[in-house]
Amino acid sequence: MASKLGLGLGFSFPILLAALLAELLPADQTLAVSRPPFLILIAGMGFWTSCLLLYMLKRKRGEHGEEDRARAEKKERVERSASEDEVEEMEFDGEDANGSGRKAVPEIDEDLHSRQLAVYGRETMRKLFASNVLVSGLDGLGVEIAKNLVLAGVKSVALHDEEAVGYWDLSSNFFFSEDDIGKNRALSCVQKLQELNNAVMISTLTEKLSKEQLSDFQAVVFTDVSLEKAFEFDDYCRNHKPPISFIKSEVRGLFGNIFCDFGPKFTVLDVDGEEPYTGIIASISNDNPALVSCVDDERLEFQDGDLVVFSEVKGMTELNDGKPRKVKNTRPYSFTLEEDTTHFGSYERGGIVTQVKQPKILQFKSLRESLNDPGDFILTDFSKYDRPPLLHLAFQALDKFRHDLGRFPVAGSEEDVQKLIGFAISINETSGDSRIDDIDEKILRHFTSGSRAVLNPMAAMFGGIVGQEVVKACSGKFHPLYQFFYFDSVESLPVEPLKPDDLKPLNSRYDAQISVFGSKLQKKMELAKVFMVGSGALGCEFLKNLALMGVSCSRKGKLTITDDDVIERSNLSRQFLFRDWNIGQSKSTVAASAASSINPSFHIDALQNRASPETEDVFNDTFWESLDCVINALDNVNARMYVDMRCVYFQKPLLESGTLGAKCNTQMVIPHLTENYGASRDPPEKQAPMCTVHSFPHNIDHCLTWARSEFDGLLEKTPSEVNKFLSNQTEYVSSMKNAGDAQARDQLERVLECLDKERPETFQDCVKWARMKFEDYFSNRVKQLTFTFPEDSATSTGAPFWSAPKRFPQATEILYK
Repeated sequence: MASKLGLGLGFSFPILLAALLAELLPADQTLAVSRPPFLILIAGMGFWTSCLLLYMLKRKRGEHGEEDRARAEKKERVERSASEDEVEEMEFDGEDANGSGRKAVPEIDEDLHSRQLAVYGRETMRKLFASNVLVSGLDGLGVEIAKNLVLAGVKSVALHDEEAVGYWDLSSNFFFSEDDIGKNRALSCVQKLQELNNAVMISTLTEKLSKEQLSDFQAVVFTDVSLEKAFEFDDYCRNHKPPISFIKSEVRGLFGNIFCDFGPKFTVLDVDGEEPYTGIIASISNDNPALVSCVDDERLEFQDGDLVVFSEVKGMTELNDGKPRKVKNTRPYSFTLEEDTTHFGSYERGGIVTQVKQPKILQFKSLRESLNDPGDFILTDFSKYDRPPLLHLAFQALDKFRHDLGRFPVAGSEEDVQKLIGFAISINETSGDSRIDDIDEKILRHFTSGSRAVLNPMAAMFGGIVGQEVVKACSGKFHPLYQFFYFDSVESLPVEPLKPDDLKPLNSRYDAQISVFGSKLQKKMELAKVFMVGSGALGCEFLKNLALMGVSCSRKGKLTITDDDVIERSNLSRQFLFRDWNIGQSKSTVAASAASSINPSFHIDALQNRASPETEDVFNDTFWESLDCVINALDNVNARMYVDMRCVYFQKPLLESGTLGAKCNTQMVIPHLTENYGASRDPPEKQAPMCTVHSFPHNIDHCLTWARSEFDGLLEKTPSEVNKFLSNQTEYVSSMKNAGDAQARDQLERVLECLDKERPETFQDCVKWARMKFEDYFSNRVKQLTFTFPEDSATSTGAPFWSAPKRFPQATEILYK
């Protein structure tokens, strides 16, 4: 399927391009794109590179028709039951490394999940598509987790909740509206979740959950469950055959936690998700242990204890047996082998050493055991090294408070603060080895006051982390959290202590936030004037967060968002404000409309202008001076640098962030307090000389650089020169004569070759041209190089010519059947 698709794209692209240019260009220029030489270049290279570029090509989907039709299709998609969905099945039987039996799963939609495929890989995606997940507790955290799982494309998600929607839920659940108040939380968001991905089966459970019901799932997540009930569920999951991955997470005000138990024996297939590291060998000693030195092109990324395999070694061929060998004493360009090579052949030349990724077995402890003996906590802030043990105690005290009093503490209530501190002290005295010597009552006071609130920013953060933990549990990809994770953002609170009256609820959708930050800060956020640049994956999340927080949600406040891009199908798996029927529409316009539906008071203005020097008449001095804050949601460095420069000039705070696969970064730029984005830059990437790239490439980066160079020359530069010649032949020839250099001669030769020597008359001639290009690049040139420099050739000093980092190439032949 993939090869057919790549081939089809390779041939269809040139035809569509030529037809489009023929329509757009004036009549006197149409000849240039309709002549066979140009079609040869496009069609031939399309054929040649179709497989190579399969995952780099983006398929566009045409726009839908009238709005009525779009709404009808939307309704049909949402109401269609899972039993009516027809999915193309593929073979995937048996059990994975963690014992989870999985049957056939639908074929991967490579267009929709192209970004995930690049990060997770095909095998992980198949496991994910075969996984059933339960999410219990549809508060702001629960719906974030469910949203992420639906977008990721698990097989099914079951939503469990017995509670009704209340005003406090509107502060964090982006699928609730005031019309949903009083309705069941699971039922109120199931339809909107289904719109995100029709390939995922979504069901609801609104009655009391029994442990036996958990047997239908590979992973279960609980966001609002008592410790007593969590013990029961976790014990059942551990004893189930195969074990069910259990995750418990809570967000309480500015505090949150996660607990993971993936069973007594869980196999992590890929600890970090990185490609195996490689190195080019320069020498290997005949010692015990053997010293292996590598060329200094790139630093080795091996660590002591890693396993590696050798290949292409000349002389010491005993190492080419494919046997994994352990390394130690790793250095930037060398390491030693725990092996005696004194009886091996002498090393001559060549060789590649490649890291072997080994599965890792994790033995999780139960929640009951871990609560009393948590072990080492995961540190997220080294300035708060003593915070996780305190929060471990605080969440236990809150569970005791809710169990005994049947409610959450009241914000600003001194009586409730003292009760929770008393519970914490009592639990701490019976904690044994995990007992805390000094309890910080100030932190417990903050924890108690905001414990009822589920704040959207905290829910968004923990929802992303828990969603990723579910992916790990279902696939074995990446190392999971082991086992307790605590995080707080107390520094977000106002410096001055808040008065109890300032924390009282106002019977509004912001009550949860007011209970933590106070009503004064809430009013400031509603009056804020914000500029957001970009409305892609990050932009959609930011808009959702800002709408729920009430930022720019008054008549005097305003959020301006700009993005000149349009929605594509591949965006739908991560840019959750967009739907199928939005493909082809402006990102900023659709995102603004979706954010307004989350909070009707959101005062937002959507533009389609790129933030650049060319649009400073739109984003002028008056505009910049009126802003309170700027948020970047960009995907390129140049745009970031420009926005940062403007923020520095106008002294505006900038919130900067970025993502790359499962990695991310954030930077808060505060005028006169922190360095700006452009103050530090990454060092330039090391570039290989073009002579090395074209004649002696020795790693994948060189091959990609060469392919990109040839692609640009054949499909961009040469056609451009041909069009220039055809549009004004006299002027073109005159300019080449005036240039009078070797580059001008090369350009003229390429034009002549395109118009005369390689000018086919039929489509079969185009295929022949592509076939001959393949022969030239991958066979003839290699044969000429190896003829000039045979494998045993030497330099003028007598050293082997094909010594590291050079690698002796092999010609590629096409075998016809």
